[in-house]
Amino acid sequence: MQRIKSLLRIKHSFKQVAFVSHQQRSFSALPDYSSNDYLQDQVLVEGRAKSRAAILNRPSNLNALNTSMVGRLKRLYESWEENPDIGFVLMKVAILDGITMGCGAGISLQGMYRVVTDKTVFSNPETQMGFHPDAGASFYLSHLPGYLGEYLALTGEKLNGVEMIACGLATHYTLNGRLPLVEERVGKLITDDPSIIETSLAQYGDLVSLDRESVLRKIETIDKCFSHDTIEEIIDALENEAASSYDVWCRKAVEKLKEASPLSLKVTLQSIREGRFQSLDQCLVREYRITLNGISKKVSNDFCEGIRARLVDKDFAPKWDPPSLADVSKDMVDCYFSPFDELEPELQLPTALREPYI
Repeated sequence: MQRIKSLLRIKHSFKQVAFVSHQQRSFSALPDYSSNDYLQDQVLVEGRAKSRAAILNRPSNLNALNTSMVGRLKRLYESWEENPDIGFVLMKVAILDGITMGCGAGISLQGMYRVVTDKTVFSNPETQMGFHPDAGASFYLSHLPGYLGEYLALTGEKLNGVEMIACGLATHYTLNGRLPLVEERVGKLITDDPSIIETSLAQYGDLVSLDRESVLRKIETIDKCFSHDTIEEIIDALENEAASSYDVWCRKAVEKLKEASPLSLKVTLQSIREGRFQSLDQCLVREYRITLNGISKKVSNDFCEGIRARLVDKDFAPKWDPPSLADVSKDMVDCYFSPFDELEPELQLPTALREPYI
């Protein structure tokens, strides 16, 4: 059983997304352990007698995690784990308040308890930027009901806190105004007994119900259209459904798919489908491989072009290469999943050191 005297939480105090790094770096994902006051300001520490909170503090960049922030988080986690006064459990309770994307979602959604609010917005918009859902997204998206994961990954559609509860991405819902009470209660816990944690969080929970226009009320259509084997078949199914039912939602879904990088769509679909039959560890290794093969520009410059169009020039008119689904070959997609050569090591996860998950 995991030894714990307190709970660690990551507080998303501002908007966050984590698929853009502003650090100059090689293709290796080894963190930069340089430390200075500026970097410490990017990850703040809030401490109580028996708890610690790491607070992402880079709001001007939507709290995007860069390698230096990851390095600081790692050092904080290790120091807390060795602290005899507090113990350590990685992500027992996560509070997702505000925009939750990319690594922000990745470090939160693996927690046993995931608290969302009326301010929570969840999304995976990576295909719109010539990238792919990473940070464990191919694991948790592929395990959502039906083919909802494919829909979210390919279109980048948003979910609110209530929808995250309904589909299982979150476990507890509370109003944003009650978060100080939740945080105070969690910070005082001195046990990892699930029943006590559950009771503590439930004290500040709120009843929720899906809006009539929620995308989750389209689950049958989602399963019908997004269960196909290829992007082309998915688009055809949506267009046929739109023609027969005059459903505006179907037309919007098609528009989203046609705005995205054709190559990213095909890579993402394969990644989600593989994730359905893999462990989280295997998904992380595969996503790391896709990421490095993608940013190496061996096949395409879509990631840089997507960032330019969405975040730099903001003209929202990316010039994808290849420009159409028909131009994306199987070899192009397979290249993203190919093992590295001897010059680039595969991702090595410290799974042998992991304590049992309770």
